[in-house]
Amino acid sequence: MFYSRAQSCMLAAGYLAYLLVGALIFQVLEKDAERLQQGITFRMKEDFLKNFTSLSAVEVNIFVENLMETIRRGIYPAENEFSDEHNNWDFSNSFFFVGSMLSTIGYGNLSPKTAGGQLFCVFFALFGIPLNIVFLQHIGKMLSMVCERLAKWLYRKGVKKKTARGLTLLFFLVMGILVFLCVPSVIIRKIEGWSYSEAIYFAFITLSTIGFGDYMIGKYVTFSKQYFLFGSGWLLQ
Repeated sequence: MFYSRAQSCMLAAGYLAYLLVGALIFQVLEKDAERLQQGITFRMKEDFLKNFTSLSAVEVNIFVENLMETIRRGIYPAENEFSDEHNNWDFSNSFFFVGSMLSTIGYGNLSPKTAGGQLFCVFFALFGIPLNIVFLQHIGKMLSMVCERLAKWLYRKGVKKKTARGLTLLFFLVMGILVFLCVPSVIIRKIEGWSYSEAIYFAFITLSTIGFGDYMIGKYVTFSKQYFLFGSGWLLQ
């Protein structure tokens, strides 16, 4: 048991270290390029606002195309002035990116744009996705052990073996739906201001790794990462 706990701690520590190092490297590789692109975008916006009355239809179309490409990159020039404080590649967003990448959700709202970032992404995912699968399988095994212990406890209390297994599976199914779909949806609804249907839709799309990317958590991204890890472990057990 001690050896099993030691292995679990080492696996968790290694997985967390891999995520943290990856997030830091992506931040270093992408942050300056993101800041440069933000500056270009806001200058483009300023030029348009100063000269929009004299622009031709072709020039307006070019501006719209550039604006759409900027938004696709995750830059939203809605503010009145450029700020160095807001960057899509700060540490929290980088950490969320590596987590969603290794889990193969792939929301699509954030992706590396530099050549270095794209190459590093390939090698990081090449080793990170198998590590993520091993880690999730380990969580699933831990939950399975709890499930088996509950079934044995019911059996010792006089419940028939098949009935004990059925009750245990039903208990974990109901508790899983409550803990990993219903309760997180209430929390997400509160922190994001969504409707409950939108929140439970996001929770399911995330947990199932479909990851359309139409809804994204903008706050408390660490909560989203932890929620996905344990929720995926529940699905695998």
